[in-house]
Amino acid sequence: MDIKVWMYLGYLAISIGLTIWVASTLSRNGLVFLEEVFDDIRLAKAVNSLLVVGFYLLNLGYVTVAMKHGGDLPTASRAMEELSKKIGLVLLVLGALHFFNVFALNRYRRGRQRQLATRPPLPPAGRLPMAPPVAVPVGYPGAQPPMAPPGQPGPHPSGHPGPAGLP
Repeated sequence: MDIKVWMYLGYLAISIGLTIWVASTLSRNGLVFLEEVFDDIRLAKAVNSLLVVGFYLLNLGYVTVAMKHGGDLPTASRAMEELSKKIGLVLLVLGALHFFNVFALNRYRRGRQRQLATRPPLPPAGRLPMAPPVAVPVGYPGAQPPMAPPGQPGPHPSGHPGPAGLP
């Protein structure tokens, strides 16, 4: 067999093995995180399974697309260099997918925690200034009769002053 065929076989074996190992590790350890994010064990397990399937599809799709090599591989060392580059790209894709999933789920979790929070995340920094009450001229529609100073009788409820000496 040609060196290129051996490189392809090695690439596929290593890439598929890494994909399976990373997917099972993330699935097993990520379930705890998903249970906290969704607060429902059934939903967390279902989302975990969907994430694993999506992970496999994306990563194995990338592995097969990136497998092709257009140039010649005259020596075994050149084949190893090409294999190393391809495996490195697979590992970068695995890492990028993992960080994207963690980022998206953590953002969802923070939003959910904010919705369930009973108080604001930060205490109020101060109060807004309030304008002083505006005096309404007597006789203006809706104006209240003037209030008497404390200890003195106020105006009659009908709006007319009572007889002299009586409140």
